[in-house]
Amino acid sequence: MKEILSYLTSHHFLTKEKAKETLTGIGKGNYSEVEIASFLTVFLMRPIQAQELAGFREALLDLCVPVDLSGFNTIDVCGTGGDSKNTFNISTLAAFVVAGAGVKVVKHGNYAVSSPCGSSNLIEHFGYKFSNDPEKLKKDLEKSNICYLHAPLFHPAMKYVAPVRAALRLKTFFNMLGPMVNPARPQNQLVGVYSPEVMELYHGVYKETGMNYTILNSEDGFDEISLTSDVHYISHEGNGKLAPEDFGFKKWKEEDLFGGGTIEEAAKIFMDILNEKGTEAQDEAILANAAMAIKTVHPGKSLDQCVEMAIASLKDGSALEAFIKFIG
Repeated sequence: MKEILSYLTSHHFLTKEKAKETLTGIGKGNYSEVEIASFLTVFLMRPIQAQELAGFREALLDLCVPVDLSGFNTIDVCGTGGDSKNTFNISTLAAFVVAGAGVKVVKHGNYAVSSPCGSSNLIEHFGYKFSNDPEKLKKDLEKSNICYLHAPLFHPAMKYVAPVRAALRLKTFFNMLGPMVNPARPQNQLVGVYSPEVMELYHGVYKETGMNYTILNSEDGFDEISLTSDVHYISHEGNGKLAPEDFGFKKWKEEDLFGGGTIEEAAKIFMDILNEKGTEAQDEAILANAAMAIKTVHPGKSLDQCVEMAIASLKDGSALEAFIKFIG
């Protein structure tokens, strides 16, 4: 590690291969916490490069507990977090709307970092038991069109990094890696990020993967489609900008998307929306994200068609049915 740190602090960048090798060593417990902290600190002092992020991603995927769901055409729907907006669980709800629309979802998630309730906090609250058993995950996909991969069960190598991240209490490159390291390696992904710079980094990594992907960043900093501003996107097909009216929806205020201060409040919002008791702002934010996920899997469909599929899933009870089957 001494040589790597000396190289990095001399204003050099790691190749993809060296980045992978280094993080693999960290994930195998080859370095001390002081060395890991020093390594992370380098990337707090200068921007990470796409080839470095790609190498780190490959290392974590190689170290993870794999699950083969390649027999299904799946999508992950998630965000990086870190936007400090404290919204309700938009991506988790969008995932169930997408599942209700007939698309297979492999959601990779964790407990909250920057909000009171992460996706794992939420579904655990409803009694779901996390598992890394491939057969259970396949059965969940078959019966409800969705399965859930609780990150700590699949990334044991992170145990060497967790104490350092907790001690630093700073946003490191691991915040960017979470959505990139779904152990099922889905063929499609909708991912929201917290800044234009991170969006470009993701694009630099994803364009080499062969995935269908859409990366989102709202102009006012949301790591998803918030409908509080225009949203920029980069996909495997191109890039652009969408306004709320492009989805057929209104523009909303940030406070319309507040997520509550506790897991219980977040859970109530979640069930109210699935039971068609959500506000118009809540519904439209979910539907916009779900529509973009559907379009990522089905690029030949128009955005209007994808919005219609999302609306049908939420309004005819298919999204709720997917959730009930998933929890049951």
